[in-house]
Amino acid sequence: MHNKNEPVIENRRSLSVPSRTLDPPIRLVDRAREIELADSSLRSHTEGKLDLILKQIRSLQEEARSILEKAERDAALHRVKCSFEKRIGQTIYLYEKEEGRYFSLLSPEDWNGSPPHTFIGAYSLNGDQSFTEVR
Repeated sequence: MHNKNEPVIENRRSLSVPSRTLDPPIRLVDRAREIELADSSLRSHTEGKLDLILKQIRSLQEEARSILEKAERDAALHRVKCSFEKRIGQTIYLYEKEEGRYFSLLSPEDWNGSPPHTFIGAYSLNGDQSFTEVR
């Protein structure tokens, strides 16, 4: 119960000394334990947040690598010999002969399964000028 002659202190638990003569003294060992617990909790939370950020960074690095590899592949495909105008959405076929690679409108099936050169893959040109491999 509160003594009317004694001033009211709202947060007595945060004081380092007793606020009233009836309050038990705060021992140094208890204070050290409290600090140790706070440090441990803060360290754990910080490590958890940093671990999450590290995972996000690694994921973003992998995504960036993938984007760069695809851009390099698409740039290389744009430089392949082609004797026709590539159209968006059209499937074109990549072949390789001794002199290099070239695009054709003819699929391996159009050659009755025996194309004159090594078939590499089929691609479709996208609106953003990237290629999608057709399977």
